[in-house]
Amino acid sequence: MKIAYLLGALRRGGTETLMLDVFRNAQCVDYQFIGIHRKDGEHKAAFYASGQKLYKIAPRFPFDPVYLYRLRKALKIEQIDIVHAQQTLDTLYAWIATAGLKIKIVQTFHGFDCFNKKSKLLSFTAKRTDRNLFVSNYLREYYTKKYRLNPQKQQTVYNGISFEKFDKSYSTPDFLQQAGKDGLRISMIGNFVHVREHASVCRFLKLLKEKKVKGKISLNFNFYFVGLRLANQAYLYDDCVKYCEENDLMDCVHFVGGRDDVPAILQNIDAFIYSTDHDTFGIAVVEAIACKIPTFVNDFEVMKEITENGKCATIYKTKNENDLLEKFLLFLQNQNLYKENAKNAAKIVREKYSIETFMANLAKEYFDLKKKDS
Repeated sequence: MKIAYLLGALRRGGTETLMLDVFRNAQCVDYQFIGIHRKDGEHKAAFYASGQKLYKIAPRFPFDPVYLYRLRKALKIEQIDIVHAQQTLDTLYAWIATAGLKIKIVQTFHGFDCFNKKSKLLSFTAKRTDRNLFVSNYLREYYTKKYRLNPQKQQTVYNGISFEKFDKSYSTPDFLQQAGKDGLRISMIGNFVHVREHASVCRFLKLLKEKKVKGKISLNFNFYFVGLRLANQAYLYDDCVKYCEENDLMDCVHFVGGRDDVPAILQNIDAFIYSTDHDTFGIAVVEAIACKIPTFVNDFEVMKEITENGKCATIYKTKNENDLLEKFLLFLQNQNLYKENAKNAAKIVREKYSIETFMANLAKEYFDLKKKDS
């Protein structure tokens, strides 16, 4: 059996990082695969260095007939059994290019649609695939209900993470050294985009700084927002910076931008806080838990799902900084217990969300489709 993964740009993003890990771990599965991408990107060299065969077939304009012909030709030459697209546009291209061929089409849905309105393109393609995969049960149920999809063709395959990079030894990142060694080091990782909700974390930090706790508990802390300020959503970042400046938080709250050394950061923090508005999985959360870090996430349905209803992390009420403060103070008072629980949580997520488990689950879906076709 041979799979063709259709990719857009080989840029640095969650989906692309996941697929890069797939290409790097080809030995984990007993099927062959190739990649076909439309654009280059920051991950291009890494993809090509994986040793797996890749094609670059770029359309000159949407629905370029020459591109569709070249795509169809490549699929036939490679004797592809299943085309697996990661984007709706590529699913449509695959549907056109495979017309009359006995090639199955699979699409993975990594994110939400436009919420209020139905996407005509998505509705068209989702009903013409042989199987749709979703990165969480919540996402699968959302699409199945909204687009009235056949439930038997919709499956959940959780994202996979290559955890080996988190087990290597790294030097302490420069910004962590510069901020000093006293007190707790806390972080939230994720670009400042609509998917995440940084504002309530800023409000929590104001409360945390003001809080006076009796006893030997120290409230000295440094908090690190790791994530990019994106031009098209710049106000999300700017509003957080402004709030921290106006509330005298800049001595203990640090905006360090996008970083390539996330494993090193996670090895040097004491707690991880995350606030989502509409994540579909939460890779940063799973990575933090896998590193045995006491983790706090808001009670969005996807977060409850991936943390097994709080078994792997502390759940607080969404956009409720007071509830987060209350939960965090319990952590301060019982750090040894929380750290012990974090070790158990790490074992759970490393088994459930490993890249090996992910690829094994993909293989089950592929072989099931192939079996039905025989």
